[in-house]
Amino acid sequence: MQFTERSNSTRWFIIISSFLIVLLILWNTYNFFQIFKNEERNKMELWANAQKTLVSTDESEYLNLILFIQQTNTTIPIIVTNDNDEIITFANIDEPISNDSIKLDNYLKDLKTENKPIQMENQLLYYANSPLLTKLKYYPIALLLIIILFGAVVYNFYRATKMSTQNKLWAGMAKETAHQIGTPLSSLIGWLEILKLDNIEPSTIEEIEKDINRLQTITDRFSKVGSEPVLEVKDIIEETKSSFDYLKDRSSKQIDFKFIAPNKKINVAINPALHSWTIENLVKNAIDAMKGKGNLTLAIEEKEDYVRIKVTDSGKGIPKSSFTKVFEPGFTTKKRGWGLGLSLTKRIVQEYHKGKIKVAQSEIGKGTTMQISLKKTDVIS
Repeated sequence: MQFTERSNSTRWFIIISSFLIVLLILWNTYNFFQIFKNEERNKMELWANAQKTLVSTDESEYLNLILFIQQTNTTIPIIVTNDNDEIITFANIDEPISNDSIKLDNYLKDLKTENKPIQMENQLLYYANSPLLTKLKYYPIALLLIIILFGAVVYNFYRATKMSTQNKLWAGMAKETAHQIGTPLSSLIGWLEILKLDNIEPSTIEEIEKDINRLQTITDRFSKVGSEPVLEVKDIIEETKSSFDYLKDRSSKQIDFKFIAPNKKINVAINPALHSWTIENLVKNAIDAMKGKGNLTLAIEEKEDYVRIKVTDSGKGIPKSSFTKVFEPGFTTKKRGWGLGLSLTKRIVQEYHKGKIKVAQSEIGKGTTMQISLKKTDVIS
């Protein structure tokens, strides 16, 4: 299967992001383990000191226990106030806040909303959540994110596998179609040679020959589906006009065809058969949109490094919400057809010719402009 560069980039971005998040979670888990281990050690030391104080009658031991308990809190920000809400003492508060009385008062207001204070005789203890608790609060979100990312990877892989199977099926059908057309086409070429010997009207022979050549081109197109096409440096104006003129001669006379292009060569690396298919799809879509009556213009514009091909019709138009949907396989507004024309066109332009295609402009009831951008092989002055 051939993947677009964007699909590959998206897939690798998701995989790398998932990998980095897993590493971050593992690293944080290890840090949490070390913190909890130290907390357990502090609790055991506190329990030991409390036990020691209970069996001792020495007042200094009691004071040491109080001092030890205060020193063990190195992470939780606290503020102690009296009944008049005046700050008596505080701990574990950053210097920019602790050194500014106004900021400290504001910080106290934040603490009042964060946790319920603890009553200590004539004092109140306000405290904030520790950095560890704050991290743990966001831990489930990180786990949820990694689950979503891995789900996206699995879905992306499933979708890519499904598309790969479909592409192989279409490629096999296309090659088989080319093979089936080849047999009667060879017979037609033989009959054409017989007609030439029977002195049939030359103009009739010429038109039949054009149609046989067209069938050969179609066969060549289908045989290239699923294979890497060979690109050739061609004059984009000549190649485009050739396909345009063929369809013009075989379309409704109620359509006013116009071809606008610079009066010089513009070289682009293309596969002639596939480029012809692209132009044919765009022109046929424009004709269908107008129901065989209206104005159809194909304009080629040269820019510094690339060339634009614009196909404009006066048909029913496309809703803005469907500008990208028209290139999806199966999307069609016609009663008949499988909706593969623009999907194939997009693949030819973007994957094979490394160009871009889009709905440049469209208005309901007034018409649509489809635009192809292809990089020039060289600049001819």
